[in-house]
Amino acid sequence: MAATGNTSELQADPQTQAVARTYADAFLDAAPAGQVESLIEEYTSFVTDFLEKQTDFRTLLVSAMVSRDEKLALISRTVAKVASPTFANFLSVLANHERLDLLTAILHEVQRQHEIRTGRGRVQVVSARALSPASTEKIQRQLAQTLPFQPVLETSVDPSLLGGLIIRVGDTVYDGSLRTRLKQLRTRLRQRSSHEIQSGRDRFSHSERD
Repeated sequence: MAATGNTSELQADPQTQAVARTYADAFLDAAPAGQVESLIEEYTSFVTDFLEKQTDFRTLLVSAMVSRDEKLALISRTVAKVASPTFANFLSVLANHERLDLLTAILHEVQRQHEIRTGRGRVQVVSARALSPASTEKIQRQLAQTLPFQPVLETSVDPSLLGGLIIRVGDTVYDGSLRTRLKQLRTRLRQRSSHEIQSGRDRFSHSERD
């Protein structure tokens, strides 16, 4: 399974991430058997499709000027009529605890924790040019043979890399980009040049003493 783009664009501070993870775990634990995937899809659609377009509605949900009771009533009048009971109840819980502003952060944690629970993990792949489907599949297959989990690829493009790839797995970065290799080559050439200059100076000093 490959995912194009970066679903982790929200870089929250550690405390916010911890809170988001707590609610994400609660969301996953509350899902009825066999409905986890559909609930995640419902949550994703609500955030990325509905709220992104209905900015006024989103403002009402996250605004500190709107009271908790007003938000609960808004959810009851609108979302609860079309959403699954589990998701509607989850939104009400967030409203009760004044955490609706973390909807996106919690969604990211829901996706991440679900992947972990199902033996998958996010792998970020950065290339100089957009990868073809065949290249993406090949990279995923190679990573699956190496990593202890099924990789879910997040691909992005950085033209400054010139060529090659940068692969990030958790906190570990494998930098095989042409830009980095050229930088390493320049460093080695400078070191070699410095060494040769110093060696020449040493030989010159030695011959003068002789």
